[in-house]
Amino acid sequence: MMKLQQMILGLSLFATSAFSQTPVYLDVNQPIEKRVEDALSRMTLKEKIGMIHAQSKFSSAGVARLGIPENWMSDGPHGIRQEVLWDEWNGAEWTNDSCIAFPALTCLSATWNPQMAALFGKSIGEEARYRNKNVLLGPGVNIYRTPLNGRNFEYFGEDPYLSSQMVVPYIKGVQSNGVASCVKHFVLNNQEKWRGHINVIVDDRALHEIYLAPFKAAVQKGGCWAIMGSYNQYKNQHCCHNQYTINQILKHDWGFDGVVISDWGGVHNTEQAIHNGLDMEFGSWTNGMTWGQSNAYDHYFLADPYLKLIQEGKEGTKDLNDKVRRVLRLVFRTNMAKERHFGSFGTEAHAMAGRTIAQEGIVLLQNNSLKNVGKILPVDLNQEKKILVVGENAVKRMTIGGGSSSLKAKYEVSPLAGIKALVGDKAEVTYVRGYQSPALAEQDKKGAEVPKDEKIDPAKLRAEAVAAAKGADVVLFIGGLNKDPYQDSEGQDRTTLDMPYEQNELISALAAANPKLAVIILSGNAVSMPWVKNVPAIVEAWYGGTEAGNAIASILFGEVNPSGKLPFTFPVKLQDNGAIALGAYPGDSINETYKEGIFVGYRWADKEKIQPLFAFGHGLSYTTFEYGKPMADKKSMTADGTITFTVSVKNTGSRKGKEVVQLYISDLKSSLPRPVKELKAFNKVELAPGEEKQVSLTINKDALSYYNDVKHEWVAEPGKFVALIGSSSRDIRGKVPFELK
Repeated sequence: MMKLQQMILGLSLFATSAFSQTPVYLDVNQPIEKRVEDALSRMTLKEKIGMIHAQSKFSSAGVARLGIPENWMSDGPHGIRQEVLWDEWNGAEWTNDSCIAFPALTCLSATWNPQMAALFGKSIGEEARYRNKNVLLGPGVNIYRTPLNGRNFEYFGEDPYLSSQMVVPYIKGVQSNGVASCVKHFVLNNQEKWRGHINVIVDDRALHEIYLAPFKAAVQKGGCWAIMGSYNQYKNQHCCHNQYTINQILKHDWGFDGVVISDWGGVHNTEQAIHNGLDMEFGSWTNGMTWGQSNAYDHYFLADPYLKLIQEGKEGTKDLNDKVRRVLRLVFRTNMAKERHFGSFGTEAHAMAGRTIAQEGIVLLQNNSLKNVGKILPVDLNQEKKILVVGENAVKRMTIGGGSSSLKAKYEVSPLAGIKALVGDKAEVTYVRGYQSPALAEQDKKGAEVPKDEKIDPAKLRAEAVAAAKGADVVLFIGGLNKDPYQDSEGQDRTTLDMPYEQNELISALAAANPKLAVIILSGNAVSMPWVKNVPAIVEAWYGGTEAGNAIASILFGEVNPSGKLPFTFPVKLQDNGAIALGAYPGDSINETYKEGIFVGYRWADKEKIQPLFAFGHGLSYTTFEYGKPMADKKSMTADGTITFTVSVKNTGSRKGKEVVQLYISDLKSSLPRPVKELKAFNKVELAPGEEKQVSLTINKDALSYYNDVKHEWVAEPGKFVALIGSSSRDIRGKVPFELK
């Protein structure tokens, strides 16, 4: 009893002492910079070193002595990854870490709606916060340079302006929860092949106008608290410790005050890691370390080797203190912030947010009328009583696989399940597989074995589907890509524009058997469509996450009017892509030169007068929209080039719908080559049948500027410009000439 009283007295004295002399860094009412300096002054050299490298696969150390918590990371950007073992990539097999899977970022970008990006960020941030993750490793804003990049599905598409507009509200939504958004992969990580070492050679105009632009928006407009370096090299330095991209551009030119985090295994040299801007090191395999070796963290480049250099007097502590300041700033912004609610996880509200985003991102690519029948979509359940669903993607799980974005979802509604739930007893729904992919072990499962499949017979599967199609009122083919290796997957690029598993042959056979065919593509990438003229209806449905099937069904049967627009160009063939046409992909395994420069995506197609399969910004609706004559508001024109354009848009159909009004700028005479047009503003507007609205689109001098690689500055040359306003990059409805004086 006496011992207990002494312990209580001791705790009481400690508490009194602590509260009477509260350190500044613990006082949440103090400015963050003051807290940072106070905490830094109290730390030992070893404690500082401990904060800048990993202590497990997904965490770094805090300072328990000072009450500074650990930092815990989670892979995004589509959901909060399952818990993994301390020293391994395998799942820890918890029973309470099943998340809501949100749509892939290509789907989010296809909404062309920053409000959807804000909803996405807020929702996934709440899931991260509930799981006590203070850094979300996402979103990715690397540019869609070729349709072969296996990781395109994790990014916002080919256009730097669209990517910039969508990433900012995503970041703000995440960080409103006291969770840092770690934007990745900085920079020029535009392919998976040889990603660990390929040295990218790119001109300064393309670097600044195309590839850096979304990152700059993330930093200066989104206020992101973290940036992840990329695996590749630029100017023969790895981008996780790169003097040019991190020290000069990110930290000096842009004033970034957050942390630079390495990609896992992206650090290669202690001296470069010290001096070239890296702040936190994760996932290194030094001194022959293997993936499974435990307690390797003290051997990291920024661990004992760095400590030893300081102790031997070969390095000072200036760089170290800068790194620790940034880590402390991260901590005080997140898990030691003044206001930080508990978040929520796996909720119906998050699932419904994901469904809404998926619905708004689904793109109706084609919906032609058939003779004596009309349009296939939306499916009319008063007429179509025998519905045949064909395709493995109608039942295959899409939330698993694909690399770091693989998720342990609370549930996943397949397209077939979504269709059956919506149709109910109004019609008969039959399913035939039609094609099949090889069975694979489930990613992240310890000791997982590849299931043994019987030999796949494509011809037999195809014959079964064709026979069933002949007796159906309407056929819904659901195929595309999946997240298996060499498709939409981290670590490997695609090898072809074609869909795998003989799907093109199957679609052609189905179209011959039954003309009432709709093809629904699940993918994060463009695919070839040699059958496009024989199929009346085509839908790009992306990877929709937990509620994918319900979202797809709501579009196919007309409960929701499609309003998505493509965030990248669908080429007819691979050679229509600039990087591939110029032999500038994938490089020689050592270097890769971006020969196409600024002419990426639709910029290349415009320059070369190539007709795309489906253009950037394209997307149809079940209703129709009529544009009036666009006008420039002369009163809004200012000396800095700010000008507002207005155009009336009217819903001339019978359904409520949303239209994305897009504004492109054309520079008629420039001292340097410029694209035929570039997206510089857009506005998504909802209209009831017969309703008409005035849509405003405002630009400023930034929209007229290009990067001068001689002066190393942005330049807006006086002269004549044209504003092009339309429904896609190839569907221009009106033009307004104007002049910058």
